[in-house]
Amino acid sequence: MSTLLKRILTVLVTLPLVIAATWFQQPVPWFTILILVWSGVATWEFYSLNKKNGLKPMMYFGIVISLLLVAVREPRFVSGLNTNSGSLLLAIFTIAIVIPLIWMLKREPHNEAFISWAWTLAGICYVGFLMGHLVALRDLEYGRNWVFFALLATFASDTAAFFVGRGLGRHKLAPVISPSKTWEGSMGGILGAGLISLVFLPSAFFTWSNPLHLPGLNVFSAITLAILVSIFGQLGDLVESLFKRNMKAKDSGSILPGHGGALDRVDSVAFAGVMVYYFVWLIL
Repeated sequence: MSTLLKRILTVLVTLPLVIAATWFQQPVPWFTILILVWSGVATWEFYSLNKKNGLKPMMYFGIVISLLLVAVREPRFVSGLNTNSGSLLLAIFTIAIVIPLIWMLKREPHNEAFISWAWTLAGICYVGFLMGHLVALRDLEYGRNWVFFALLATFASDTAAFFVGRGLGRHKLAPVISPSKTWEGSMGGILGAGLISLVFLPSAFFTWSNPLHLPGLNVFSAITLAILVSIFGQLGDLVESLFKRNMKAKDSGSILPGHGGALDRVDSVAFAGVMVYYFVWLIL
């Protein structure tokens, strides 16, 4: 079976699950549960690649902290506590920094202690902290539609970049980091994201009631945000490629046939979620 066919089949299986989890958040926070599972597997893959290359991160500690950084962004998980999610986030980050440092005092060899600490913290920040923004985005007003914006713009960008790069790609984007990516593919990705963003314009733009509409969004802001999502998503993809090149691995895992592992799908989606969250919070 070709890689392209595997990619298509994987999307056909997983996309309905992602859509359903994003759409239905009551009475069970399905989207948060999806992100928790995704983050847990991705963090495990991150540290597994570390270990294969002789590094010694605190794997299970890092996975737990990553999951806590995601869970703390779900209001229903912290509603019974006498504090807010911001204070909990700060407390969890403090634990993530201090506990591994103390643990490294007794871990051998001592000359690799800070390398182990740095990689432990890297996995926590790269997966748990970034993925937590998707949960926070879902909790905003019209959060469901904002999550769909981030996901669809990312998927449209990835798909357009893949096919445009495959058919028209001539000029390498980052030949040392990711030889298959081209400038033509990158521009195609930006165009694809820009076009899909029009789906989220208020229903007045259409002749029918639009369930995905986002109030306050106009053509300019929709396309601008989509371009930013595409650019940051592609940068995230390059970051992931650089990480795998450092780890001497083609994919982070094989849980998603044709796509690699869960960590391989974190890159662009997590960066897109961060971009949309701060765009909505700070600008809109």
